[in-house]
Amino acid sequence: MVTFLLKKSYQLKNLKEVKFQDLWGHHGIFTTMWIFGNPPKILFFDSHIKNLINSLIKYKIKKKFLRKNIIKVINLNLSKKIHYNHLLRVAINKNIISISLRKRFSPKIDFSLKLVDLKRDKPEYKNLKYKKILFHLKKIDNSKVDIGIVNRNKLLETGTSNLLFIKNKKIFTPKKNYYQGQTYKYFKSKVKNIIKKDIFVKEIKDYDEIILLGSGKGVTSVKNINQINWRRKSLKYYRIFLNYYKLAIKKCNIYKF
Repeated sequence: MVTFLLKKSYQLKNLKEVKFQDLWGHHGIFTTMWIFGNPPKILFFDSHIKNLINSLIKYKIKKKFLRKNIIKVINLNLSKKIHYNHLLRVAINKNIISISLRKRFSPKIDFSLKLVDLKRDKPEYKNLKYKKILFHLKKIDNSKVDIGIVNRNKLLETGTSNLLFIKNKKIFTPKKNYYQGQTYKYFKSKVKNIIKKDIFVKEIKDYDEIILLGSGKGVTSVKNINQINWRRKSLKYYRIFLNYYKLAIKKCNIYKF
């Protein structure tokens, strides 16, 4: 069961605190960021907030001082006394901004995927239509397993992360119909030769490595997918990507509030 450090909601128009609402199923957007250390750092903070606001505008949720108010709510709920290793979630619909902090757990070395046939609503956005995914995530230990979202026989992403596939010293990512997270975008800026390709379930056996990228999972190597009898054959590219990730962590600025 997930244990929360805090869960709070505020009216968007005046930032008055109200009873907590997780907003799942609402018309709106959320983002999840990794906050760590003391003093705290928030990895890829600026890109998370920029993407959140741009997505809200696409969803026609336009408010005055939106960025300022999002940051104000975040700052109200952080402490300089806590040594963080948490996932900071900010969710917004047209009336409410909700914030929560939950413990971040490092994925195990024997991490696996469980394939689930599922179609996301407008997958290019980190929208709040997430209940189907949460239904599956609640059934598993997220430090050991994630769900692999399959639609039309193509593996697109996981319930929490983006996916990269390695074969013959080449890096592949699905063509479309998935959300490109901020961790994923960081790696796209560092690794130029990522090839877009439909990743059909029947062809996964041909890949040597499968790597997850996300705020919660960081950089994680998949050991197996039991449903299709897939086993990883190498950790070579996982180690390369992990070094890039460690560099991003090292360069991350202290969050000032």
